[in-house]
Amino acid sequence: MSRSYSGNIPKLYIIKLAKWFMLTMPIIVLFYQENGLSMQNVLTLKAFYSVAVVVMEIPSGYFADVWGRKKTLILGSILGCLGFVVYSFSSNFYGFFLAELVLGIGSSFISGADSALLYDSLLQDKKEQTYLKQESRMMSVGNFAEALAGIAGGSLALISLRTPFIVQIFIAFMAVPASMMLMEVERDKTVSKGGFVHILKIVRYSLWENIQLRLNILYSSIFGCATLSLAWFVQPYLKQLNFDVGRIGVIWTLLNLTVGFTALFAHRIESRLGKIGTSLLIVIGLSSGFILSGVMTSQLGIVCLFYFYIIRGIATPILKDYINRITSSDMRATVLSLRNFIIRILFAIIAPFLGWYSDHFSIGEALIFAGSIIFLLGGVTLFFIFKTDRK
Repeated sequence: MSRSYSGNIPKLYIIKLAKWFMLTMPIIVLFYQENGLSMQNVLTLKAFYSVAVVVMEIPSGYFADVWGRKKTLILGSILGCLGFVVYSFSSNFYGFFLAELVLGIGSSFISGADSALLYDSLLQDKKEQTYLKQESRMMSVGNFAEALAGIAGGSLALISLRTPFIVQIFIAFMAVPASMMLMEVERDKTVSKGGFVHILKIVRYSLWENIQLRLNILYSSIFGCATLSLAWFVQPYLKQLNFDVGRIGVIWTLLNLTVGFTALFAHRIESRLGKIGTSLLIVIGLSSGFILSGVMTSQLGIVCLFYFYIIRGIATPILKDYINRITSSDMRATVLSLRNFIIRILFAIIAPFLGWYSDHFSIGEALIFAGSIIFLLGGVTLFFIFKTDRK
């Protein structure tokens, strides 16, 4: 009798909840500023986080392919909990740096492995055609969790801005028992040998030999970096509009609810528009979201933020699905980690500069600049994707 791997799905939801129920997110920039950090310091700190993810991203994906998705997720969950323990006892840039280092390494062990296990679990049960729907639902659950955390985190921040970090330890710990109860999916054992040399072979295949995969990874990475970058501007953007902590938490909640609801319908939108139409919607929607938010630095800019988050809800699960469709199971976690690797590299390069730009000019001008670059990079990459697909 064949085994069913459907039991993995609710456990992956718990891991997603533990990772996304971020009580700290709606107030973290305010917390940094309370401890004496500038916007350049904040985005430099986040660039260091990205470097930590980058260093381990591809090796962690390879560990997931060779060592096992389950063991990799267990390790990532433990480190995710430990990072918030460090945060709770830190009050300066260097303490935050250590916490971000631990969280970055932990995040790298989860990213890629979770999506790969989801896809392979569905593949084993011959339900892989439902991956986009499941990935969209999982993303929605994550965003709903982040939305509710916005309200809870804002309320806890009324006690102190440090309180959400202390409570976050217990939220993050939920992922540890959930990951321990996962069922490992059997894969091709031939990939268990080769070590670093085999990682390089997968990277070379993904970024050099397979042009279709290369372009899809790059396209997905550009917009992954875009959504990550804008997220760090939301709090100072709203603070500039004279919103207090409570109202910022409410808007943060509504933004994430918007992503969650939109992601539920991502597979239907892609089915109706097709790859070409959906890809055009993503490149135009996300870049114009940046530019319009930068132009409208009044309360009308909030509408532009919601517009951006709607497109984000469509883009994230669909772009992952495009990569999964053209990737084999024996290298899926490594390839998805390679995507996250490139996202973090791009973010580590651009984020400190955007932070400096906003400190010396304005947040609005920084957003307009970022949107223009994203449109240029995304548009050129999409042109080559269409050209390759026609061939």
